[in-house]
Formats: sequence, C-alpha cells, structure tokens
Amino acid sequence: MHIVIMGCGRVGAALAQTLEERGHTVAVIDQDPTAFRRLGSRFGGRRVTGLGFDRDTLTEAGLPEAGAFAAVSSGDNSNIIAARVAREVFGVQNVTARIYDPRRAEVYERFGIPTVATVRWTADQMLRRLLPAGAEPLWRDPSGGVQLSEVHVKASWVGHRVARFQESTGVRVAFLTRLGEAMLPTADTVLQEGDLVHVMMYANQVAEVEAACLTGPEEES
Repeated sequence: MHIVIMGCGRVGAALAQTLEERGHTVAVIDQDPTAFRRLGSRFGGRRVTGLGFDRDTLTEAGLPEAGAFAAVSSGDNSNIIAARVAREVFGVQNVTARIYDPRRAEVYERFGIPTVATVRWTADQMLRRLLPAGAEPLWRDPSGGVQLSEVHVKASWVGHRVARFQESTGVRVAFLTRLGEAMLPTADTVLQEGDLVHVMMYANQVAEVEAACLTGPEEES
C-alpha cells in the first residue's frame, strides 16, 4: 500500500527505507529539503517539501490514496495536528504519531490517535535491563487483565524445554529473542544462554510469575 511519513529525521528515514524494502510505496514530507539526504540514493519514493499538516502538501504526498500515515517529526504539536488532519480530513484509518511528552500521549490516545511515547518507551526499555523484576509490560490488553512482558529467567533454566518452563511458571512463552533475532518457540524448544524470554500472563500474577521464573528447575522439581 501507499504510506505517507511526516518527518525525515533518523526515525522517518529508517521507517521509509524499511517500508519500501517490504514492497510498499512511500512518500516522505519534511520542511527541510536537505533532510532527504538521509533517505539515500536508492530510495525511490516521493520527497515532498512542506508542512506535514498542510492539506496541499499532504495531497501532493498522495495521502488521499494512502493506507497509512506516520507523523514522526521532532515536534509533538506538529505530529498530533498532522495525525488528526490525516484521520479526520482525509479519512486515513491507520494513523500513528510519535510523542515525546508521555502525558500528552495519554491524552491523544483518547482522541483515537495511536501514539508512540518515545521517552517513556526508552525509559521502560532501560528499566527492563536494569531491574531484575517489576518492569513495565511491553503490551497490555484494553481490559488490563493480560500483559506481554519480558521476564528474567534464572540461568539454571538453560537446557530445559519451553514446555517445562511454562508448566512450572504458569505463563505462555510468546517469543524468544536469541542472538538479536526474534523466534517463535515450540514446546520442545530448548532455552539457551542469552535468550530473552517474552511471556503472556495475567496482570494480577506478575509477582507470582516473576518469583517462579527466578526459581530454578532443580528447586521446583
């Protein structure tokens, strides 16, 4: 499909290149024409100079025919205005905006505009690496009852199958990150050293699950 991106910073350029590599047509909007250098010579999409919330600029970028719009400029206000114009004026349903201020992100979510709160996301990722337990979930369902979390697993689980880990901890392993690559495990997948384990669990069982993950198989058997 055709996708329009507002903002040709590092995030916007990387997003545009990735989408084009996956077979989509892409248009990138930025006020500064020199910003398009980040796209590289191989980028075949449109480069549109102008304001990302200006209707004529959005039309030139092909938004009337677009299936998605991403606002990833460096300004929160510009991003949310552009996202609302794309949704409310052009009728694009798949719209998202990057927001630096997490308090604003919560407000804009109520307007029906999905947001990526950059500061909060980065802080959460750091917490998951620094703290042995209690980090914020990666995802939570709208009811708040089920969540996806990265859990810390005791080293003695290495060499044991996912099936045993799930049975002992009461979770469902959603995916593993192994050597920087995500993978969907089977019940017979064996945990290896360095695996990052991402699980689905009930939100009211976090403390219980974390304690179980830090209990080695030799202790629970």
